[in-house]
Amino acid sequence: MKLRKHDGRLKIEHSILDGVKAMLARLLAANPEIRSVIPGVIKRVRDAKGGEVKVRVTVPTQNGWKAIALSNGARQELFISTQLTKEALEKALEEAAEPRG
Repeated sequence: MKLRKHDGRLKIEHSILDGVKAMLARLLAANPEIRSVIPGVIKRVRDAKGGEVKVRVTVPTQNGWKAIALSNGARQELFISTQLTKEALEKALEEAAEPRG
């Protein structure tokens, strides 16, 4: 399956959770060192209540990090291609998740 691209660095193969797409757009705009983000499959979960987007960086991958986004009763894996450290990526995700006033 060929991946569709959104703004060159957000690769879209599946749907993206509500709120997560906007957060990823802010993340990519503010962090040019992130090469790409590939969202994975969405799964329903009980621990993702509310519309607030929460992202947790979980494990390193061959070219970056795997993260889990939680929002509106579902979770979605995010594969983030970057040279950022886990701490720097967590900070960037936290800043991108904050709603803009």
